[in-house]
Amino acid sequence: MPAKGKHRRPKHHPITRKLALVGTGGAALTLPLISATTAGAVATTTAPAAHTAAPAAPTATPTTYSVVAGDTLSEIAADHSVSGGWKKLYAANRSVIGDNPSIIRPGIKLNLGTQGETARASRSAARPALAPAAKPAYANNLDGWIRESLDVMAKHGIPGTYNGIHRNVMRESSGNPLAINNWDINAQNGIPSKGLLQVIDPTFQAYHVPGTSQDSYDPVANITAACNYAAARYGSIDNVNGAY
Repeated sequence: MPAKGKHRRPKHHPITRKLALVGTGGAALTLPLISATTAGAVATTTAPAAHTAAPAAPTATPTTYSVVAGDTLSEIAADHSVSGGWKKLYAANRSVIGDNPSIIRPGIKLNLGTQGETARASRSAARPALAPAAKPAYANNLDGWIRESLDVMAKHGIPGTYNGIHRNVMRESSGNPLAINNWDINAQNGIPSKGLLQVIDPTFQAYHVPGTSQDSYDPVANITAACNYAAARYGSIDNVNGAY
């Protein structure tokens, strides 16, 4: 029996305590606007189970705009960075605009797309355009011609090194891109050897590499075609140490 003057603290019924928690927590519960139509949604809320599935990712929220006098679709699309411009804005709202996109009534609400779409469009508009990569500059001399040829060869998987090309160029033409052989058997047959690596026209045409000049005297085209031929016949221009 309790001592005189002391009073027992009243006990809350378990059910009463649970309902109190639901009642106080409900004030902070954010419900979708389209479903917050009855009190029954709150009444049926229960504490989550110990193991629940991960919540679904929130869906993108449509962004709307209420038309005012003087508005045009193009201005609205530009002001709100609508991806696709006024044409896409009109297509998405044709049912409320009507058949004439140049006439929009004040007060109608336009769907501008989702917040994610407009945010992406804003970022894209703010991002500066990337400048095209600068083409490497090559000197207009034997060194530059070889280096440019090597870059073209690399893109087409044609083997060869600077030293291998330079060695053969000096033997064949002494570095003169307009060199021509008018005395050997090829010249006698009417197809003289030409250019830095002394290539006859049929060989040049057969092993011409796309992206280079069609002129067999062109230094880069001549070197690249000759290296392509040497790769097919000898494995690489580096393996050529004499007439080829």
